[in-house]
Amino acid sequence: MSPRITRRGAALVVATAAAALTLTACSPGGGGGASAPKEFSLLTNVENEAVPGALNELAAGACKAENEALPLKVETVPQTNLDQQLQLLAGQGGLPVMFAAGGAPALTKTLADGGNVADFAELLPALGVEEDIAQAAVSTIEALYGGFNVLPTEYNIEGIWYNKAYFEEYGIAVPETWDDLVAAAQTLQDNGKTAFSASGEQGWPLTRLIGNYIFRELGADAMQKVVEGDAKLTDPEYVAGAEAVADLGAAGYFGQRVGSIDYDTSINEFLNGNAGMLYMGSWVLSNFADEANNKIGSDNIGFMPFPGVDGGAGDSSQLAANVGLPFTFNAKSVGDENVKAWVKCIVENYGSVALETQNRISGFAVNDPVEVDDLTAEVQDKIATTESTVLWLEALFGSEALTTATTNAAPLVTGSTSAADYMGLIQADLDQQ
Repeated sequence: MSPRITRRGAALVVATAAAALTLTACSPGGGGGASAPKEFSLLTNVENEAVPGALNELAAGACKAENEALPLKVETVPQTNLDQQLQLLAGQGGLPVMFAAGGAPALTKTLADGGNVADFAELLPALGVEEDIAQAAVSTIEALYGGFNVLPTEYNIEGIWYNKAYFEEYGIAVPETWDDLVAAAQTLQDNGKTAFSASGEQGWPLTRLIGNYIFRELGADAMQKVVEGDAKLTDPEYVAGAEAVADLGAAGYFGQRVGSIDYDTSINEFLNGNAGMLYMGSWVLSNFADEANNKIGSDNIGFMPFPGVDGGAGDSSQLAANVGLPFTFNAKSVGDENVKAWVKCIVENYGSVALETQNRISGFAVNDPVEVDDLTAEVQDKIATTESTVLWLEALFGSEALTTATTNAAPLVTGSTSAADYMGLIQADLDQQ
């Protein structure tokens, strides 16, 4: 494999376990009180090992002085409890110094309106590091969160990763249309492979498929129309998107255990060769780079955009893009000089550390050159040449609608919930927003 050097300025284009935590988070070290923080407290979802890992690397290296002045302390909650926990802590005035943004962007907007979230449009220029964030990532953040109030610890494009060896062996051309994709799934199934590995436990890997289908069929503004009240998810053309994905489940293309498969298992099913395709964002490159778990090898992994739908208003060049589950800072903490020093150090160094140690592409500048493998280079090139992006099904939903969408996704593909009922449940929550 020929290495690729990522350079500063390289183009990036858009896109309760409460009891265990409350005492720590509400302490002076949590940053919510009037006194200066005694520690650099971080709250993250337990599933996210990447951000704490990178911050620990920084604490031992580039940000060692900052860590000595304000030691890093990590607390976790399950992702399913994160939004509830953030609301609880905000109400108690006990948010930590740094925390993962809620799963629903609407929650971050609410926290920001309440004066709980830092405004990086003001903070970063004051620290002289505003150019260390890719402007395209800032644009994505502003579209999702209503302002520059989170940091892009990830910057991802999404699509379908596929086993190139299987495609070649079974004579499968890279699908360009939805019909091609369904045909590819059938061929994989005919040859004893699970067509799509997906986590029904998490739900969102399934809702991503629904959203992409809708965007390909109706165009990039399809979900904006729903949020603005110009369309409803219960309209036939939107229900058709849920029906198309439900049909994949009915055909057995997700295998027999999709409802109980967790996130890690879904990736391992692909990397051990049991499944031929995996819809996921480019954050998964860090998993692909783990040679101990990647049994098929990075050379055998290809990436394709979600295919088009015949006659649809969207097209496959409009990649889904996101900033992952980003992180933000407590507005009541960033006036502290030690916290400011941490912010500056993170912004200047996170991009290089994340790429070098975890093979993760972020929205931060890569200020120290990092060699990457061919697959990562391919993704970087795809990011750099993508001109138009879309979000995802629940990107603009509130917490209730997001939860409804994800928790009912597995019942949709296993046949216990109809497409019409699925979309009706979500729309009922949207009507209450």
